[in-house]
Amino acid sequence: MGPEALAQVLRPLAGMVPPERQADLIVGLAEGDDAAVYRLNETTALIFTADFFTPVVDDPYTFGQIAAANSLSDIYATGGEPLLALNLAAFPADVDRDLIGQVFLGGAAVASSAGCAVAGGHTIIDKEPKFGMAVLGIAHPDRLLLKKGARPGDVLILTKQLGTGIITTAAKAQDVEPSWIEGAIDSMKALNREAMRAFLSAGAHAATDITGFSLVGHGLEIAEKSCVDLVIDAATLNFLQGAYDCVSRGRVPGGTKRNQQAFSEKVGFFGHWASPEREAFRTLVYSPETSGGLLAALPPESVHACLEALRAAGIPSAVIGRCEARRGERPLLFM
Repeated sequence: MGPEALAQVLRPLAGMVPPERQADLIVGLAEGDDAAVYRLNETTALIFTADFFTPVVDDPYTFGQIAAANSLSDIYATGGEPLLALNLAAFPADVDRDLIGQVFLGGAAVASSAGCAVAGGHTIIDKEPKFGMAVLGIAHPDRLLLKKGARPGDVLILTKQLGTGIITTAAKAQDVEPSWIEGAIDSMKALNREAMRAFLSAGAHAATDITGFSLVGHGLEIAEKSCVDLVIDAATLNFLQGAYDCVSRGRVPGGTKRNQQAFSEKVGFFGHWASPEREAFRTLVYSPETSGGLLAALPPESVHACLEALRAAGIPSAVIGRCEARRGERPLLFM
């Protein structure tokens, strides 16, 4: 579902929280963050999220790994550690049971590596396979990573390279080089755990993960909820090997156009980034990502230490821009 349709569907639900739950619901539908957050006491908050999607690769075990990493990502994007997960699955009635078992095994392996117990789930019959997880995590209520805290002067750090949606779309059409899809798979399977820990240690003011609404859509969420402008140094963005080639071959996911329609009025491209020769770049930053990295806004004085921690953990990362005071109607700018 596109961002505009989703917002319309969810809007009436925001006011239906029981009064006795309202005070401790730190993040709900009204806030629209990466996961729901509920305060249990002064030191513990529950973080709850769910995500699932159709296969992005052919191998069932690898699909399970990617879906699990993607489901866990919203816990990390909110500053939490995952504790418990339930499988969410749909498969055609005639699918081989061993194949389903491989999907579940891949998911459980990634969850286990994150210290998260897979304790059950729910499976239905559907003509199109789908898999993901509902995940429960915990965090300190005063040490959350939310979208609303970015401040003018903050520096933006992005982990992982962009381009997974473009490359997996090309792979479905069997129009991709093996090294390209291998790189995308490695990126999608990688957990955002160490990135989250580095951002928390650095005192990050805001964060989100880059998934279906693209770098543009999720960047706009930080900008709008924090009432700042995000100024992106476009030349600093890193893309997976083969991402530009897949765009040139026309292998663009349908979600790219939906993101462009939803967000383009709030985005500005300047200089040669607005030229016809940079159309592929603009396509990539609007393209959906699967199990993408984290985008965080940090105080300038903590950036060096944070980058050192990310590099020590082997996490691809880059400073991609800054936050500025809100100036106009386009809060996301590519310069």
